[in-house]
Amino acid sequence: MEQRPCYHCGESCGNQSQSYDGKDFCCTGCKTVYQIFRDHKLDYYYEIQEGAGRTPVPAEGKYDFLDDPEIVGRLLDFQDGTHQVINLSIPHIHCSSCIWVLENLHKLHPGVISSQVDFPRRQARVHYDTGRLGLKELVQLLSAIGYEPSITLEQYSGKEAKKDRTLIYQIGVAGFAFGNIMFLSFPEYFETGEFWLEQYKGLFRWLMFSFSVPVVFYSGAGYLKTAYKGLKAGILNIDVPIALGILVLFFRSTVEIAFDLGSGFFDSLSGLVFFLLLGKFFQQRTYSYLSFERDYKSYFPIAITRLKPGGGEENVPVYQVVTGDRLLIRNNALVPADSLLIAGQAEIDYSFVTGEARPVRKAAGERIYAGGKQLQGVIEVEVLKPVSQSYLTELWSDSAFSKSPKTAFRNLTDRIGKRFTLAVLTIAFVSAGTWLFIDPSRALNVLTAVLIIACPCAIALAAPFTLGNLLRIFGKRGFYVKDTETLERMAQANTAIFDKTGTISTTQKNSIRFTGIELSESEAAVLKNVLRASGHPLSQALYRQLAPYNIVPLESFEEHVGKGLEGRAGGHHIRVGSREFVQAKGEGSQTGTEVHVSANNAYKGCFTISNSYRDGAGSLFGRLANRYTLAVLSGDNEAEQAALEELLPPLTPMYFNQKPKEKLLFVRELQQQGRKVIMVGDGLNDAGALAQSDVGIAVSEDASLFTPACDAILDSRQFARLDSFLVTAHKAIGVIRLSFGLSLLYNLVGLYFAVTGQLQPVIAAILMPLSSISIVAFTTAATNWIGRDLGPNANKLLGKS
Repeated sequence: MEQRPCYHCGESCGNQSQSYDGKDFCCTGCKTVYQIFRDHKLDYYYEIQEGAGRTPVPAEGKYDFLDDPEIVGRLLDFQDGTHQVINLSIPHIHCSSCIWVLENLHKLHPGVISSQVDFPRRQARVHYDTGRLGLKELVQLLSAIGYEPSITLEQYSGKEAKKDRTLIYQIGVAGFAFGNIMFLSFPEYFETGEFWLEQYKGLFRWLMFSFSVPVVFYSGAGYLKTAYKGLKAGILNIDVPIALGILVLFFRSTVEIAFDLGSGFFDSLSGLVFFLLLGKFFQQRTYSYLSFERDYKSYFPIAITRLKPGGGEENVPVYQVVTGDRLLIRNNALVPADSLLIAGQAEIDYSFVTGEARPVRKAAGERIYAGGKQLQGVIEVEVLKPVSQSYLTELWSDSAFSKSPKTAFRNLTDRIGKRFTLAVLTIAFVSAGTWLFIDPSRALNVLTAVLIIACPCAIALAAPFTLGNLLRIFGKRGFYVKDTETLERMAQANTAIFDKTGTISTTQKNSIRFTGIELSESEAAVLKNVLRASGHPLSQALYRQLAPYNIVPLESFEEHVGKGLEGRAGGHHIRVGSREFVQAKGEGSQTGTEVHVSANNAYKGCFTISNSYRDGAGSLFGRLANRYTLAVLSGDNEAEQAALEELLPPLTPMYFNQKPKEKLLFVRELQQQGRKVIMVGDGLNDAGALAQSDVGIAVSEDASLFTPACDAILDSRQFARLDSFLVTAHKAIGVIRLSFGLSLLYNLVGLYFAVTGQLQPVIAAILMPLSSISIVAFTTAATNWIGRDLGPNANKLLGKS
């Protein structure tokens, strides 16, 4: 009787076959999962990939420990009211069907708000409503559909996860076997003819066979499994020619010694697997290093205000924040680490975390999670976890901030990999067929050598290693780029738009003059504290001007975006901002930016701030004009138009009195005209334009308020070098193209020697990982070379060790 595969898991149904809905299932569990998917209209799961499921394992009573609130609290990444977020490790995630069904969990249970799969890490991030679904029920739901999570308290309690050492063990087994097989092969190499060696030749050959078995089925198991899964799904992945080469060598060698036709190629086989695994180990170590640089150091050397124990404030890089530190969080600033509210009125916007726009009020003593944005005045918090363990370290990896799921270079790499594999298989079999007529004894060697030498691994490594190394280099120079996709979009840009205040100009050297009725000491103190709660560059400039006055707690505070600030304390109501916001009368200044002030609804006067422009700004714009179309968008008036005309190249468009929405629409209109836009701004007022642009760059100066809408953060001290960063990103694309060319050249040369029978399989096994290593070395050296003129290390500027 023909054994039919299970419709759900793909395994043979055997004698326990069950039919339902015209389909065969191997057990009741698989049939139940199919019924669940069908009843919830998720049967598209089976159209993506056949037999992708897994037989569910009974989990009754297994997760009773999740009824303990203390344990659940240690496992959660985020909790606010009934909204909880958890990262679950799901080892069975292996294909597009898995991703699709796990990201549609909300269709299986209304308590699931959303879910997102991190395929490389085999993790699913689930947002759920505890009013409808508990963590225990969520885990049981996943287990019921064959995606049982792996939950260990050590994994989620802050302890370092146990490292997977399988690859190291595989290398050890392959290396041990390779050395012994080479030793046992000496009589075959030298053909000594000594009687005492000849009589043991058969034994030596079978010992070599014994050593090769674990090499193939343990050390090389990863290549065999990946190739099998790819072929099963109808995909020719890059492991198919490798797996064929391994199997051809093993079975041919086994036949030779079994029928005493020769000694086989066990030495080549073990050497092939050993060198392949060494190449994989090197690649994994390099990827791990780059990932560490991106996820932590490259994103958080930005300053935060820390309160000193004896009084006073200091700006420190976020990564230096430790548990127990007290931080000052200004209005519209993100909380960088999980913290406890100590003082102030907290109104937290968790939209960056949960997608919920409604703010949450917090009282003193309550916990605030990293990633929440303070909306109502200044607060003081005590850090509960360092930044590296807080929620914010993963914010930029979230799909909500991804401009596009794939880029042109990634698509190109994928296309080359698929076509290359097909070409290699064609060349291998045609060459072997040809040699069957010329010299049959060499046909198998040719087939094996072609399968081994021509691998698209080096091609696939070119883009991630080049751009990954460039992220690290940029980060050390004070330019913190979100991801490699941002670098690719940066290289394609042809238009650069600049904000004026806080971007082109600097608040560190401004000339400030007050005109009007002198403020009383108590009024000036309240004004200082209203300004203290804002992160806008003008607010910070005036705050420093009022430094001699006392710090007083505000009773209320509100920031009106694009208009001004208002607050109450000590019986005074202060409004500070634009002329319209303060309701001032008269004509404005023509010599600088105005900030008007009223106290208790009585107009007091205005501060006139004459901007100083950043050092090197004029020469920067001159260099940028050779490559980009430039424009300036400013929320200020035209008072400094004449000064800007001297700074900017001739005929550069300048637009004043631009509201945040108008900046966004301006960028969008340029994009509709086919322009690739870089927007350079300094914070909240530019957030919409930064998010809309192809590349949004936020300039960081004093408090360095974090802007998730942007794609990169530029240390203000590196502003004059912005063009160097952009040019280097463009050069990096050239490095990728050159790497593609070198990889193709290597493969063509290797194929020539393999097809003509001049390349032994063991030599091909040595050269194959060396090609990948050479690409990594080339891209690293090339990116270091093109980044040599980017200026001093930003760590030295910040005083970091």
